[in-house]
Amino acid sequence: MAEPVAVDFYLGLGSRYSYLAASQVERIETARHCRFVWKPIASGALMDRRGANPFRGEPGSGQYDQAYREYDARCWAAYYGIPFREPVAFRTDPAMPALACLAAEAQGALVPCCRLLQQLIFVDGVAIDDAVLTGLAPSLGIDPEAYQRALAAPQTRARHERLLDEARARGAFGVPTFFLGDRMFWGNDRLVLLEAALAA
Repeated sequence: MAEPVAVDFYLGLGSRYSYLAASQVERIETARHCRFVWKPIASGALMDRRGANPFRGEPGSGQYDQAYREYDARCWAAYYGIPFREPVAFRTDPAMPALACLAAEAQGALVPCCRLLQQLIFVDGVAIDDAVLTGLAPSLGIDPEAYQRALAAPQTRARHERLLDEARARGAFGVPTFFLGDRMFWGNDRLVLLEAALAA
């Protein structure tokens, strides 16, 4: 059998739609013989680099209205049959959840760390702060000291910067964004188009 096709998956840990889309990854991998490559980033930083962040100031259009986004996310969660809780604002540098996942990557736990944080944020309603992030290692089954060293390492932040640069260079402007080769699919609601491309 041929190797699974790679799908690059840029996600934000505090993004409702990244959480929703992530719930479908395993199903799509099984159905379409593909492999998602998780690339956690601070989505606000990506938008800021483009110079037009729709979450700065008053919503420019209805789709960015807080009440609508919560309503829409609840509708999608019900459709997927997964739990959803409106997230509590991060109490840390917005880049830190992505850095935590990249730090866990050094011990092969990038995806488990992403999923654990999504569980904490969108199911358990945990306020993500530095103490939560530094204490993730036991739940991931990885070495705590090595994890904390990686979390504080300049190389981890540099890796995050490279991912932001990479996403922007490829044309990404938000999360979740998926790339199948050069084809970009933005948003949880574009998964149906990604699946159609994989099927073709």
